[in-house]
Amino acid sequence: MQNGESISHKKFLKLLKRCSKGDRKAQEHLYSTFYGYAMSIALRFANSFLMAEEITNDSFLKVFTKLDTHDTEKSFKAWLRQIVVNSALDYNRREMKNQNLVFTDQNIEESTDDSDLDLPDAETIIAALQTLSPVYRLVFNLYVMEGYSHDEIAAQLDVSVSTSRSNLARAKQKLKEIVQKSKNYA
Repeated sequence: MQNGESISHKKFLKLLKRCSKGDRKAQEHLYSTFYGYAMSIALRFANSFLMAEEITNDSFLKVFTKLDTHDTEKSFKAWLRQIVVNSALDYNRREMKNQNLVFTDQNIEESTDDSDLDLPDAETIIAALQTLSPVYRLVFNLYVMEGYSHDEIAAQLDVSVSTSRSNLARAKQKLKEIVQKSKNYA
């Protein structure tokens, strides 16, 4: 089964109902079906595979405890995606509290041209993102990958809008440098 879509909607709803009642076999089935999807999201927010696994597992724990809040008329994948993004934000906030990270609030002009971020494949993108500081990685992922506005990012991270813009510009610059270095070594 690919992402829960090769079984009928009715059977999928039964699977979700069994999961919400604590049926371990059903939960294992749901987990194995959507693990790859959840990991692909978590990897963008993590600085290591181990951190991504932790985010993914935390996300599934939330799924199983909050399954009764899922609107079955709406996409399960979209609901899971939001849980993974929120879990990644929570994880990164905890990590940032343990580090002395500084959010920059310098006026750096945000580039609107992303064409110079020519990353060749998903592995390169993930590897490059994982080298960014947690602050830059969060802002980049939320803005570029998840489509959040700078106002929304500022609210999520408790920073100013200009700080969000500045950190995005710095993240893009660092990614450009990483990609350029990888092209020079290729």
